[in-house]
Amino acid sequence: MNSEQTRLTTPFHSHATAAEVIEGVDLSGRRVVVTGGASGIGAETVRVLAGAGAEVTIATRDPAAAAPIAASLAGAPGTVRSAALDLADLSSVAAFVREWRGPLDVLVANAGVMALPVRQITAQGWEMQLATNYLGHFALAVGLYGSLRAAGRARIVVVSSGAHRETPFDFDDPQFERRPYHPWTAYGQSKTADVLLAVGARRWAADGITANALNPGWISTNLQRNMDEATMREMGAIDENGEIVPRPYLKTVAQGAAASVLLAASPLVEGVTGRYFEDNQEAPPAAPGIAGGVAAHALDRDAADRLWDYGSAALG
Repeated sequence: MNSEQTRLTTPFHSHATAAEVIEGVDLSGRRVVVTGGASGIGAETVRVLAGAGAEVTIATRDPAAAAPIAASLAGAPGTVRSAALDLADLSSVAAFVREWRGPLDVLVANAGVMALPVRQITAQGWEMQLATNYLGHFALAVGLYGSLRAAGRARIVVVSSGAHRETPFDFDDPQFERRPYHPWTAYGQSKTADVLLAVGARRWAADGITANALNPGWISTNLQRNMDEATMREMGAIDENGEIVPRPYLKTVAQGAAASVLLAASPLVEGVTGRYFEDNQEAPPAAPGIAGGVAAHALDRDAADRLWDYGSAALG
């Protein structure tokens, strides 16, 4: 966080729901894209934004999976549609961009993969977690820049994770071509990259485009599908019977989606850009012995600009 910047606070507690943080907000006429909006906190983000009147597009690898959500929201004030998007495939991202028409008010970069047990690479030679969580979203934002600018006051919301605190971006070997691959190191690096994406997007502030990142907190969703039971037990997330262990910090999906919806639609963050939120507040700097916070390496403007150039080079 910039030392000259006052940390933004909101009246919402850590376990407020997505519906609570935008109660009374009218999103009629606002157009939104939510990546990975067919499940988990993405689906709840879609539900709440459409409920407030927004026109929401669920961008997902399997558009058919979004059909039940769209059907359940048939009577909502807003509308819901789906479109194909595979973030790990830049040609799929390009196809989505080509098909988009008109302005875009909000892009919620929600989709992601976590802790892939073995190193996988994409057709473009990128490590899969970095490609999916960061590069695909970067390509999508850059591709939709004209539509975001046309909206006049657009927002980009990037779902990151507290895992970013453990891993700076390694510009010397981001794809794990020389250093040993580790599932959590790769995941943490990709989530640092997500925060840096939001910081780097400050170059678009003059166009009325803001971008902020967030940590949704601890929620049980499909994101954990690559974690085995031994790892979940080691983390204290499940007990010996495979049941989720209740913890004060655990959130429901409705609570986990709150920060995404806050950043996407609340008037409280109008004009705010390049920041990182958790528990519905702008996070303080991370410090030893204190839970949460944002690491300095994720808010480093020089690193953000360097990563922007690195991502741009990958797009050609």
